[in-house]
Amino acid sequence: MRKLLIAVTLIILTAACDKKSQTAHELRTGTWRAIIEIQGQQLPFNFEVVNDADGGYDIYLRNAEERLLLDEVSVTNDSINIGLHIFDANIKARIKGDSLQGEFIKNYEKDYNIPFSAVYGQTFRFEKVNEQQNIPDFSGKYEVTFISNRDTTKAIGIFKQQGDSVTGTFMTPTGDYRYLQGNVVNSLMQLSAFDGNHAYIFRATKKDDGTLMGEFISGKNHMEFWEGIKNDSASLPNPESLTYLKPGYERIEFSFPDVNGKMVTLNDEKYRNKVVILQMFGTWCPNCMDETMFLSPWYNENKQRGVEIIGLAYERKPDFEYASSRVKKMVAKLKVNYDFVIAGTSDKVKAAETLPMLNKVVAFPTTIFIGKDGKVKKIHTGYSGPGTGFYYEQGIQKFNETVNELLSENLTSKK
Repeated sequence: MRKLLIAVTLIILTAACDKKSQTAHELRTGTWRAIIEIQGQQLPFNFEVVNDADGGYDIYLRNAEERLLLDEVSVTNDSINIGLHIFDANIKARIKGDSLQGEFIKNYEKDYNIPFSAVYGQTFRFEKVNEQQNIPDFSGKYEVTFISNRDTTKAIGIFKQQGDSVTGTFMTPTGDYRYLQGNVVNSLMQLSAFDGNHAYIFRATKKDDGTLMGEFISGKNHMEFWEGIKNDSASLPNPESLTYLKPGYERIEFSFPDVNGKMVTLNDEKYRNKVVILQMFGTWCPNCMDETMFLSPWYNENKQRGVEIIGLAYERKPDFEYASSRVKKMVAKLKVNYDFVIAGTSDKVKAAETLPMLNKVVAFPTTIFIGKDGKVKKIHTGYSGPGTGFYYEQGIQKFNETVNELLSENLTSKK
């Protein structure tokens, strides 16, 4: 009898310990503040943990107005593994009560492991000091020059400030830096973004004449200086002038395998006598993600009008199976119904070799508009995503005007 009582006691104690251990390693729902350490600097971002319908967890990355869903979250004992949206990247960490300790890992790059930590319940971005006085206002539109060891790049900076909180972005000839969020601390504007693949820190001070002087830190080793002058009329080169057909060419020709290995050309019956939009993109590219999020519902609403879209995927590795798996995952995540082919790798020089009729490949994404006669009508380099606000809406308007014009021209020519 005594042995039986001892056994029952041990079972109860074991169960209690197991329950206690499980509770200690539970991922708390609510807002967290995370830190990624890049180049000796702390890059902060926020995320929100919620319970999903299956009793597990979903996580939303939060950058300004954006809430980017991460629905591949697994917790085993005290370990958490977070798949980062459509990207070939993960966060792996240990749960230690109200904190996480681990790494941000890019699986497609060798030895890309960056320290990651997070604290539950902290809602701020950059750590603030006590009550601040005479906080400079960084709001406005700026003509920006990025300065690296090799060259300079023109850009436009757009910032909105309320109190010491700042949001904004930079637009460049090849795309935008999406949703930036931060605050002003000791007269220093600090902005950051983490979208699951790219990690950015921007800083700037404001001189007496209103000029901004700053630095840009990206990933493990990229760093540039930048300066900005307030200019409401600041503009960038026409995105339809950067990539074009070489003399003597009127058409795009290719033969690429789709995600299942079947060869696809523009001469296929599906694309004949239709307006065709070619989207040069990569699943690793956040600007491409933004464009795909627009094109996916747009295609569902407009395909019956005689429009097709083909995504030309340029991935990080030349291996077909790897590239195909990345595109299939993106298609499933973003619920995309148009076609995709595996066109090459993300190296811009090599990408240009796959379409030798182009002068060069300047950026991903690049969008090519083809009329019903099979001829190239327009090529748009880069993409201004939803983080750019007015410029995003303007881009959508121009996109629709282009498609409507191409449909109208072809319909008229048949009369």
